[in-house]
Amino acid sequence: MIAFIVRRLIQSVLVMLAVALVGFALFHYVGDPINNLVGHDTSLADRAQLREDLGLNDPFPVQFARFVVNAAQADFGISYRHGRPVEDLLVERAPATLELSFAAGLFALAVGLPMGIYTALNRRGWLSKAFLTISLIGVSLPTFLIGILLILVFSVWLGWLSSFGRGETVQIGWWTTGFLTWDGLRALILPSITLGLFQMTLIMRLVRAEMLEVLRTDYIKFARARGLSARAINFGHALKNTLVPVITITGLQLGSVIAFAIITETVFQWPGMGLLFIQAIEFVDIPVMAAYLVLVAFVFVVINLVVDILYVVVDPRLRVGGAAGGHGS
Repeated sequence: MIAFIVRRLIQSVLVMLAVALVGFALFHYVGDPINNLVGHDTSLADRAQLREDLGLNDPFPVQFARFVVNAAQADFGISYRHGRPVEDLLVERAPATLELSFAAGLFALAVGLPMGIYTALNRRGWLSKAFLTISLIGVSLPTFLIGILLILVFSVWLGWLSSFGRGETVQIGWWTTGFLTWDGLRALILPSITLGLFQMTLIMRLVRAEMLEVLRTDYIKFARARGLSARAINFGHALKNTLVPVITITGLQLGSVIAFAIITETVFQWPGMGLLFIQAIEFVDIPVMAAYLVLVAFVFVVINLVVDILYVVVDPRLRVGGAAGGHGS
């Protein structure tokens, strides 16, 4: 078990280094940040001095090594656009992104799970067909189009909900939250639905498929033969076994929700880390772009690492087989 964890940790470090290298290499050649830092009347000497001060004249391996060492200490340098430490900018924007991701995940679970159960137990009902149609739309339409349509209907036509921004927030230490104000909750509705719709359809279809599979198993047939009620069979036996893969997929999708928040935050001008990243691309703010990419990769790596370890803990077959051949990241 310990050897398995050590191997996974080494693999995780290698993945992080690979992501950092690819990201830093791509962002290194997206443009010259000096042009966005100074005005047109800045002399060539001042430009050269600024380039030297930022370390942009150093060879690429030196710049990358410096970036990795600093990133390991949560130091991502100074933002070219804002002139502030990147980690401070991320800390300021993190509450908005995390609250949006939490609301989207809660929406996906609260709606997708019952819809999946209902469509599995009532396969031929008209409501089940309607739910499947909705799920097909949720999978097919791009996120930005869903957001624009929701804004058009609920903000422009009906005027019920806010179309941009985070609304009124409350400061609790370093954390800012919109959960404690009515305006903040209203502003959260449309972006959370936009972000969570794809995850909701995924959960619904997964629950439906898994539950239909479980209902065909022999022990469910035996439970029916024993005279157990349909409620006890469906919710006491079938649902419990259905939720095992659902919980796994839901955990893995947490990183996807945070990463996909970029599009939603851009459409709704939500002041989170995703919008900060988009703005950084526009201004060639390399420290912010690289930091965001590393942060998202770190979230994915940690979630996969935790899931891999839980597989070994829960499934004794992986331990017997020597966890080296266990579930891959």
